[in-house]
Amino acid sequence: MSRKIRIGIAGYGNLGRGVEYAIAECSDMDLIGVFTRRNPSDVKVVNEDIPVYAFDELKDFQNKIDVLILCGGSKNDLPIQGPALSSMFNTVDSYDTHAKIPSYFEAVDASAKPNGKTAIISVGWDPGLFSINRLFGETVLPNGETYTFWGKGLSQGHSDAVRRIDGVKGAVQYTIPVPDAVDRVRSGSQPELTTREKHTRDCYVVLEEGADSKAVEHAIVTMPDYFVDYDTKVSFISEEELKNTHSAMPHGGFVIRSGKTGEGNAQVIEYSLTLESNPEFTSSVLVAYARAAYKMNEKGDVGAKTVFDVAPGLLSPKTAAELRKELL
Repeated sequence: MSRKIRIGIAGYGNLGRGVEYAIAECSDMDLIGVFTRRNPSDVKVVNEDIPVYAFDELKDFQNKIDVLILCGGSKNDLPIQGPALSSMFNTVDSYDTHAKIPSYFEAVDASAKPNGKTAIISVGWDPGLFSINRLFGETVLPNGETYTFWGKGLSQGHSDAVRRIDGVKGAVQYTIPVPDAVDRVRSGSQPELTTREKHTRDCYVVLEEGADSKAVEHAIVTMPDYFVDYDTKVSFISEEELKNTHSAMPHGGFVIRSGKTGEGNAQVIEYSLTLESNPEFTSSVLVAYARAAYKMNEKGDVGAKTVFDVAPGLLSPKTAAELRKELL
């Protein structure tokens, strides 16, 4: 590669900050700038030498950025930003609303392909790395079952749902795999497991002054789509304990494929992650796929892509010859 890959960051929250850290570890990349909808002077980046621009200035950087990493949220930001920005830039994003990925893919593809851009969507660990491992499991062991467990980890979406309940001042929620369910799956017995049997949920809540704890707990454990199908524990704590004990963002989980081959021999494939910082790890995956997006675009492979469309070698800064020698 004759020059470094020029990267831009669109949005600067926990994910954007993680991308900045990850780029600093990549000798083949340069961070051109951070683009924000906030007042640029109010955004403090890790490396003070990195310029911060207003989001509207992106249009002036079409020939200065090779890949734009989109760090907005899946609920409100990416459905708009993904299609809009992929018409001007090669992009990578972490869109994670699983049920809507097909329609999001179509919207981004319709924008990127006519403009000769490569846009890799839904990059991270789930969707992302876990998706790849689910595919490996199904294809290698077609006679079997796939199980995905998440946690122990802090769920940002579920935590936000708790914080929106009347009377809640602050809250976090942890998703925890049920050990017995994990053991049964690892045994190769291919159990049928309900949602409740696979995970529990722990909520740590700071109440507003005068709030009714019983009413808040009832609102949590009966919340449709989030908690009603799980065994959920609610603990009320102080604001100080929330800050001191629950400010990190750990997460992780594992994908297990349990199958049979030949005359009934049990085979189990497992892939696991243990993460101290969910956003920083997701950011690291985004940066690796930004490298792939650049390489694919250079070869004329345009339009929307997912992790299923990206050859593993494209993620590495090493040459194909180096990979064959060192890793194969």
